[in-house]
Amino acid sequence: PPHCLLNDNRQQHRLPGDAAMTVPAVRPPFDASSYLDWEAGQPEKHEYLDGEVFAMAGASDAHVTLAGNVFMALRNHLRGGPCSVFISDMKLRVEADNAFFYPDVFVTCAESDRAHSHYKAAPSLVVEVLSPTTSAYDRAAKFAAYRKLPSLREYALVDTERLSIDLFRRDETGHWVLYPSEGGDTGGVASVGLSVPVDRVYEDVNMEEKESPLNDAQPPTSRN
Repeated sequence: PPHCLLNDNRQQHRLPGDAAMTVPAVRPPFDASSYLDWEAGQPEKHEYLDGEVFAMAGASDAHVTLAGNVFMALRNHLRGGPCSVFISDMKLRVEADNAFFYPDVFVTCAESDRAHSHYKAAPSLVVEVLSPTTSAYDRAAKFAAYRKLPSLREYALVDTERLSIDLFRRDETGHWVLYPSEGGDTGGVASVGLSVPVDRVYEDVNMEEKESPLNDAQPPTSRN
C-alpha cells in the first residue's frame, strides 16, 4: 500500500499484521498509474502528490452548498456547449507537480480531456471553496500547483465565512490579477463568459463564524 496520510488527524493507515505503520527508510515507488488503480478501489477520496496520498475528509453544510451553487450556475450556463463542468468527485491532474487533486468545481473545454474518464488535465477554470483550515493551503501551495497548468485562465476562491469571492485571472503577459467581489456585486468569469451575482452564489448558505476543522478537507501535512 502507499504512504497514506489522513489529513484531519495526521494518522497513517496500518499495514496488515502490523501494530502501526512507520515510514520505511526506502519506500517502493508509488507512481501516478499505481495511484489511479489503487484509488479506484477506495471507499474514500485521496489526493496524490509525488508518490504520497492524502485522505480527504468530509465538508461542512456551507462548503457543500456553495460548491453546489457554483456548479449549478456554471452547468446551466454551459449546457449544450463544448465545455464540461465537474464537481468534487473528478480528479484534476497537474503533471508538472506529479499530482492529482479533487477541486470543488472546475471547467474544461479541452478536446484532449474527453479521452480521460477518471481525471482531467486541461481546465480553463478551477474553483475552490475555502474554510479556516484550508484557506492558506488553497491560496498558496495549491494555487502554485494550479498555475503550472497551461490551460488555466482563472482560479476562484469562495469564502465560507463571509460573502467574498477572490477571482484570479491570467492576463496576456502571464501574470495573475486579482478581481475580488463581495455581497451585492456581480462577478464576471471571463473564461466561460458568465456574469453571476455574488448573492446568488451564496443562496441558501448557512454562514458560520467558524467551521469545525473535523468537517472540512485538510491540506496535506508532511509526516516523516
